[in-house]
Amino acid sequence: MIIDAHGHLGSWPDFLIPEPTAAGMVELMDRVGIDMIGISHLLAVGPDAVAGNELALAAARDFPGRFGVWQVYNPHHRTPLVTEGVWGVKIHPDVHQCRLDDPRYEPVWELGLPVLSHGQTDSPWSDPSQFAEVARRHPEIPLLMGHSGLWPYGFARAARFSGEHPNLYLETCGSKATGRWIARLVELAGARKVVYGSDACFLDLRVGYGRVALAPLSDADRALVLGGNLARILELSS
Repeated sequence: MIIDAHGHLGSWPDFLIPEPTAAGMVELMDRVGIDMIGISHLLAVGPDAVAGNELALAAARDFPGRFGVWQVYNPHHRTPLVTEGVWGVKIHPDVHQCRLDDPRYEPVWELGLPVLSHGQTDSPWSDPSQFAEVARRHPEIPLLMGHSGLWPYGFARAARFSGEHPNLYLETCGSKATGRWIARLVELAGARKVVYGSDACFLDLRVGYGRVALAPLSDADRALVLGGNLARILELSS
Protein backbone atom coordinates (compact mmCIF):
# COMPACT_ATOMS: atom_id res chain seq x y z
CA MET A 1 0.00 0.00 0.00
CA ILE A 2 1.03 3.58 -0.67
CA ILE A 3 -0.28 5.70 2.19
CA ASP A 4 -0.04 9.49 2.31
CA ALA A 5 0.21 10.58 5.93
CA HIS A 6 -0.57 14.26 5.53
CA GLY A 7 -3.52 15.58 3.55
CA HIS A 8 -6.33 18.11 3.79
CA LEU A 9 -9.72 18.90 2.33
CA GLY A 10 -11.41 22.28 2.07
CA SER A 11 -10.36 25.86 1.49
CA TRP A 12 -7.88 28.20 3.13
CA PRO A 13 -8.11 32.02 3.24
CA ASP A 14 -4.54 32.84 2.22
CA PHE A 15 -4.56 31.45 -1.32
CA LEU A 16 -6.59 29.55 -3.91
CA ILE A 17 -6.91 25.77 -3.64
CA PRO A 18 -8.18 24.72 -7.07
CA GLU A 19 -9.69 21.36 -6.04
CA PRO A 20 -10.68 21.20 -2.37
CA THR A 21 -13.18 18.31 -2.53
CA ALA A 22 -13.00 14.67 -1.45
CA ALA A 23 -14.06 13.46 -4.91
CA GLY A 24 -11.30 15.49 -6.54
CA MET A 25 -8.76 14.12 -4.10
CA VAL A 26 -9.76 10.51 -4.80
CA GLU A 27 -9.62 11.08 -8.55
CA LEU A 28 -6.06 12.39 -8.24
CA MET A 29 -5.07 9.56 -5.89
CA ASP A 30 -6.30 7.06 -8.47
CA ARG A 31 -4.27 8.74 -11.22
CA VAL A 32 -1.08 8.70 -9.14
CA GLY A 33 -1.59 5.35 -7.43
CA ILE A 34 -2.11 6.42 -3.80
CA ASP A 35 -4.20 3.92 -1.84
CA MET A 36 -5.05 6.01 1.23
CA ILE A 37 -4.47 9.49 2.58
CA GLY A 38 -4.82 10.86 6.08
CA ILE A 39 -6.90 14.04 6.08
CA SER A 40 -7.75 16.88 8.37
CA HIS A 41 -10.26 19.42 7.12
CA LEU A 42 -8.93 22.95 6.79
CA LEU A 43 -12.07 24.30 8.43
CA ALA A 44 -11.02 22.30 11.49
CA VAL A 45 -7.44 23.60 11.39
CA GLY A 46 -8.91 27.10 11.14
CA PRO A 47 -11.98 28.51 12.85
CA ASP A 48 -14.17 25.48 13.65
CA ALA A 49 -12.57 22.20 14.68
CA VAL A 50 -15.88 20.52 15.56
CA ALA A 51 -17.57 21.23 12.22
CA GLY A 52 -14.39 20.54 10.26
CA ASN A 53 -13.87 17.19 11.96
CA GLU A 54 -17.42 16.20 11.04
CA LEU A 55 -16.70 17.05 7.40
CA ALA A 56 -13.57 14.90 7.43
CA LEU A 57 -15.44 11.96 8.96
CA ALA A 58 -18.20 12.37 6.35
CA ALA A 59 -15.61 12.21 3.55
CA ALA A 60 -14.21 8.99 5.03
CA ARG A 61 -17.72 7.50 5.08
CA ASP A 62 -18.37 8.58 1.49
CA PHE A 63 -15.13 6.99 0.21
CA PRO A 64 -14.54 3.88 2.35
CA GLY A 65 -10.93 2.82 2.61
CA ARG A 66 -9.51 5.91 0.94
CA PHE A 67 -9.35 8.42 3.78
CA GLY A 68 -8.00 8.15 7.27
CA VAL A 69 -9.08 10.97 9.57
CA TRP A 70 -6.78 13.09 11.69
CA GLN A 71 -9.25 14.83 14.01
CA VAL A 72 -8.08 18.35 14.79
CA TYR A 73 -7.70 19.50 18.36
CA ASN A 74 -7.91 23.22 19.16
CA PRO A 75 -6.28 23.68 22.57
CA HIS A 76 -8.15 26.93 23.22
CA HIS A 77 -11.57 25.30 22.65
CA ARG A 78 -10.81 21.86 24.13
CA THR A 79 -12.27 20.18 21.06
CA PRO A 80 -14.06 16.89 21.84
CA LEU A 81 -12.01 13.90 20.69
CA VAL A 82 -13.00 10.35 19.76
CA THR A 83 -11.11 7.06 19.58
CA GLU A 84 -13.18 5.25 16.93
CA GLY A 85 -13.12 5.85 13.18
CA VAL A 86 -9.99 8.01 13.20
CA TRP A 87 -6.26 7.53 12.70
CA GLY A 88 -5.41 9.92 15.48
CA VAL A 89 -5.12 13.63 16.21
CA LYS A 90 -3.85 16.56 14.16
CA ILE A 91 -2.56 19.65 15.95
CA HIS A 92 -1.22 22.88 14.51
CA PRO A 93 0.63 24.84 17.18
CA ASP A 94 1.48 27.69 14.82
CA VAL A 95 -2.08 28.36 13.66
CA HIS A 96 -3.39 28.08 17.21
CA GLN A 97 -0.36 29.83 18.73
CA CYS A 98 0.00 27.27 21.49
CA ARG A 99 3.36 25.57 21.98
CA LEU A 100 3.49 21.85 21.28
CA ASP A 101 4.74 21.20 24.81
CA ASP A 102 2.00 23.30 26.42
CA PRO A 103 -0.13 21.54 29.09
CA ARG A 104 -3.26 22.50 27.16
CA TYR A 105 -2.52 19.57 24.83
CA GLU A 106 -2.79 17.03 27.66
CA PRO A 107 -6.19 15.69 26.40
CA VAL A 108 -4.43 14.78 23.15
CA TRP A 109 -1.72 12.73 24.86
CA GLU A 110 -4.23 11.14 27.23
CA LEU A 111 -6.20 9.82 24.24
CA GLY A 112 -3.31 7.49 23.41
CA LEU A 113 -3.61 7.68 19.60
CA PRO A 114 -0.94 8.68 17.06
CA VAL A 115 -0.49 12.43 16.62
CA LEU A 116 0.49 14.42 13.53
CA SER A 117 1.64 17.95 14.30
CA HIS A 118 2.87 20.82 12.21
CA GLY A 119 6.59 21.23 12.82
CA GLN A 120 8.69 24.28 12.00
CA THR A 121 12.32 24.86 12.88
CA ASP A 122 12.84 28.02 14.96
CA SER A 123 9.11 28.52 15.44
CA PRO A 124 8.22 29.50 19.01
CA TRP A 125 5.28 27.11 18.74
CA SER A 126 6.58 23.96 17.01
CA ASP A 127 10.37 23.79 16.91
CA PRO A 128 11.69 20.20 16.68
CA SER A 129 13.14 20.51 20.19
CA GLN A 130 9.55 20.65 21.47
CA PHE A 131 8.79 17.41 19.62
CA ALA A 132 11.74 15.80 21.37
CA GLU A 133 10.45 16.96 24.74
CA VAL A 134 6.92 15.68 24.10
CA ALA A 135 8.29 12.37 22.78
CA ARG A 136 10.31 12.04 25.97
CA ARG A 137 7.27 12.76 28.16
CA HIS A 138 4.96 10.44 26.24
CA PRO A 139 7.03 7.54 24.85
CA GLU A 140 3.87 5.50 24.20
CA ILE A 141 2.49 8.03 21.68
CA PRO A 142 3.64 7.82 18.03
CA LEU A 143 4.40 11.46 17.16
CA LEU A 144 4.80 12.54 13.52
CA MET A 145 6.74 15.75 12.95
CA GLY A 146 4.98 17.40 10.02
CA HIS A 147 7.36 18.72 7.36
CA SER A 148 10.38 17.36 9.29
CA GLY A 149 10.76 20.89 10.64
CA LEU A 150 9.89 22.58 7.31
CA TRP A 151 13.16 24.44 6.65
CA PRO A 152 16.09 22.58 5.07
CA TYR A 153 18.65 24.12 7.44
CA GLY A 154 16.86 22.31 10.26
CA PHE A 155 16.33 18.90 8.65
CA ALA A 156 19.48 17.28 10.06
CA ARG A 157 18.68 18.51 13.56
CA ALA A 158 15.12 17.16 13.27
CA ALA A 159 16.53 13.80 12.14
CA ARG A 160 18.85 13.73 15.15
CA PHE A 161 15.92 14.24 17.51
CA SER A 162 13.99 11.49 15.73
CA GLY A 163 16.91 9.11 16.09
CA GLU A 164 17.03 9.79 19.84
CA HIS A 165 13.34 8.98 20.44
CA PRO A 166 11.81 5.71 19.17
CA ASN A 167 8.30 7.23 18.98
CA LEU A 168 9.26 10.36 17.00
CA TYR A 169 8.85 10.14 13.21
CA LEU A 170 9.72 12.51 10.38
CA GLU A 171 7.00 13.32 7.82
CA THR A 172 8.22 14.48 4.42
CA CYS A 173 5.82 17.07 3.01
CA GLY A 174 6.77 20.68 2.35
CA SER A 175 7.59 22.95 -0.54
CA LYS A 176 11.28 23.02 0.47
CA ALA A 177 11.75 19.24 0.58
CA THR A 178 13.66 17.40 -2.16
CA GLY A 179 14.24 13.78 -3.04
CA ARG A 180 17.87 14.07 -1.99
CA TRP A 181 16.88 15.51 1.37
CA ILE A 182 14.38 12.71 1.92
CA ALA A 183 17.14 10.18 1.25
CA ARG A 184 19.35 12.08 3.69
CA LEU A 185 16.64 11.92 6.37
CA VAL A 186 16.49 8.17 5.86
CA GLU A 187 20.27 7.99 6.21
CA LEU A 188 20.31 10.10 9.39
CA ALA A 189 17.23 8.82 11.24
CA GLY A 190 16.78 5.36 9.71
CA ALA A 191 14.34 4.16 7.06
CA ARG A 192 11.80 3.08 9.70
CA LYS A 193 11.52 6.64 11.04
CA VAL A 194 10.51 8.52 7.84
CA VAL A 195 6.91 8.73 6.62
CA TYR A 196 5.67 10.03 3.28
CA GLY A 197 3.18 12.91 3.23
CA SER A 198 2.18 15.38 0.52
CA ASP A 199 0.15 18.14 2.26
CA ALA A 200 -2.46 17.83 -0.52
CA CYS A 201 -4.70 19.67 -1.28
CA PHE A 202 -2.66 22.46 0.31
CA LEU A 203 0.23 21.40 -1.93
CA ASP A 204 0.14 19.28 -5.08
CA LEU A 205 -0.11 15.57 -4.25
CA ARG A 206 1.79 14.66 -7.42
CA VAL A 207 4.83 16.69 -6.42
CA GLY A 208 4.91 15.32 -2.88
CA TYR A 209 4.66 11.75 -4.10
CA GLY A 210 7.18 12.29 -6.87
CA ARG A 211 9.84 13.45 -4.44
CA VAL A 212 9.74 10.09 -2.66
CA ALA A 213 9.11 7.96 -5.75
CA LEU A 214 12.21 9.41 -7.45
CA ALA A 215 14.40 9.86 -4.38
CA PRO A 216 17.73 7.97 -4.36
CA LEU A 217 16.48 5.23 -2.03
CA SER A 218 16.67 1.46 -2.12
CA ASP A 219 13.42 -0.29 -3.04
CA ALA A 220 13.11 -1.62 0.51
CA ASP A 221 13.58 1.80 2.11
CA ARG A 222 11.21 3.45 -0.37
CA ALA A 223 8.52 0.90 0.47
CA LEU A 224 8.87 1.71 4.17
CA VAL A 225 8.63 5.46 3.58
CA LEU A 226 5.72 5.24 1.14
CA GLY A 227 3.47 3.22 3.39
CA GLY A 228 5.12 0.47 5.36
CA ASN A 229 6.03 2.67 8.30
CA LEU A 230 2.65 4.34 8.59
CA ALA A 231 0.85 1.01 8.24
CA ARG A 232 2.92 -0.26 11.15
CA ILE A 233 2.29 2.84 13.27
CA LEU A 234 -1.46 2.73 12.63
CA GLU A 235 -1.63 -1.08 12.73
CA LEU A 236 -3.21 -1.17 9.28
CA SER A 237 -3.36 -4.38 7.26
CA SER A 238 -1.50 -4.16 3.97
